[in-house]
This record gives sequence, C-alpha cells and structure tokens, in this order.
Amino acid sequence: MAAKKFSAQVDAWVRKSRARGEAIFKESVDRVIEEAQTEGPSVANPGGGPGKMPIDLGFLRASGQASLTGMPTGPRRPAEGALARTYNSDDATLTISRAKLGDTIHWGWTAGYARAMEARYGFLRSAAQNWRPIVDAVTAEAKRRFP
Repeated sequence: MAAKKFSAQVDAWVRKSRARGEAIFKESVDRVIEEAQTEGPSVANPGGGPGKMPIDLGFLRASGQASLTGMPTGPRRPAEGALARTYNSDDATLTISRAKLGDTIHWGWTAGYARAMEARYGFLRSAAQNWRPIVDAVTAEAKRRFP
C-alpha cells in the first residue's frame, strides 16, 4: 500500500516538474523575443528606447514571426501604400503556446532588409546572448510562484 502512495507522489512530482519546465521554456523564449523586438535608436528616433531594434516605419518589427516547423516566411516588404504595421505579439504567443518541451521554436523577421539591420544593430544577437540570464530569472520566478 505504501509503495502505491509513493509511486503516486513520484508521478505527481514528475508531472509538476514537466509543467514547470515547459512554462520556463515558453516564458524564456517569449522574453528573448520581446528583448529583440524592443525599440532602440533609429534615424526617425535618435533617442530611441532601451533596446537595439531600429524602428522607423515599423515593418521590420511587425514582420517578426514564430514557427515550430522551420524559419518563418511572409511578406518581404510592406504592402503598397502601407507606412507601418503594428507588431502582433499574439501570433508569436500562440505559436509558443503550442510548443512542447524539446521542440525548436524558430523566430525570424521576414522583412527583406532584416539581415542587414541585424548585422548593423545586433538586436537578435544581443537578446540571444541573454538567454542564460533570462532562463535563470524565469526559473527563479517559477520556483517562487510554484514551490
């Protein structure tokens, strides 16, 4: 009888650990994307924000996409006559929410000039370099919230 009770406790602990691990994974990815998408100085706004992404018309940031099947694709330039498009983080959040622990979440910008902007400003590179501190912070938060 005691063995069954112990087995049930182990099963519950494993389920809780998996759920916490998945939540840490998803929240960490979300925060890295958020950091990469944070506005920085640009031609239109030299003072910029605390990030590194230049935002003049907004298409680069708005072209950010997440995918579970490979690098995302989409429009390489804004629609004719469109000055800017608002970034919809709900799309990325939906994709991230479908991910399972062990999946690869692909993130990229479809704007034709995204690589040149990344090479110049390093918004993705600097966010990716913060992966470990972000995971550590999210893990500490998860431990406090779900002991």
